[in-house]
Amino acid sequence: MADVALVPWEQNAERAPEGVRAVVYDGEGEPPAEAADAVLYVVPYGRGQRLDVMAGMPRLRAVQLLTAGYEHALAALPDGVALHNGRGLHDASTAEHAVALMLAAQRELPRWALDQTARRWAPHYTRSLAGSRVLIVGHGSIGAAIERRLLPFEIEVVKVARRARPEQGVHPVADLPRLLPGADAVVLVAPHTPETEGLIGARELALLPDDALVVNVGRGPLLDTGALLAEKGRVRAALDVTDPEPLPADHPLWDAPGVLVTPHVAGGSAAFYPRARRFVDAQLRRWAAGEPLANEVRAGG
Repeated sequence: MADVALVPWEQNAERAPEGVRAVVYDGEGEPPAEAADAVLYVVPYGRGQRLDVMAGMPRLRAVQLLTAGYEHALAALPDGVALHNGRGLHDASTAEHAVALMLAAQRELPRWALDQTARRWAPHYTRSLAGSRVLIVGHGSIGAAIERRLLPFEIEVVKVARRARPEQGVHPVADLPRLLPGADAVVLVAPHTPETEGLIGARELALLPDDALVVNVGRGPLLDTGALLAEKGRVRAALDVTDPEPLPADHPLWDAPGVLVTPHVAGGSAAFYPRARRFVDAQLRRWAAGEPLANEVRAGG
């Protein structure tokens, strides 16, 4: 009898290997009846990730997320079930968006868009990326993808991660107090953990020079929102993620000086979906062949 796997896209079901019966569930409504027999669940991508339905899958052995972050799934994960994340799937999309936010902020694209709407011709000269020093905080696969895209802009990239990797020129996060005063921009792409919550707070913002830019494409709580608002535009920000999120309509961050906000869309561009479908196909083939699945973050019992 073939193993039942819940997959989010019809293309994956059509290409499922022998030995796997792939049933489509996109997260809308109740799962199909076959969910009760599922041994592998690929959680749908997007705002409506259905983690709750795992409680109705008594035969479940492995869960595949399509996000790099996985902390949000741990509370719903049944005992003994292995968890795998989507590390690498969002590298291109998120890196592209991070660079777009930096360019938009430095070259004041929102202002020019407003001027176009108002039919106003009011030229002035802006900041630039060239010649700046940029800290990438959270130099994993996405951080490395951001670095590759920034280097052609004639930028000095300073790499920061939880632990030092001297052979790769990566500083430990403990070096931030020493590094921040010389940074023109800081890109946050670290995961949200108890250690990284509030990583950039009032103390860290105060160390940044006037007019520095903080870009957050990681998780909202990495940056202390209250501390950013207290800067009153001295330090600018370009945020794809916020704390709180979704950002309430009456939140002061919308109108804060020097702040550009996009609604947590960095990872979900058109580049993501073909990569994600190919990854799910590969995971199904591994499962059918009895091979370990890629990207395990928690082993099953």
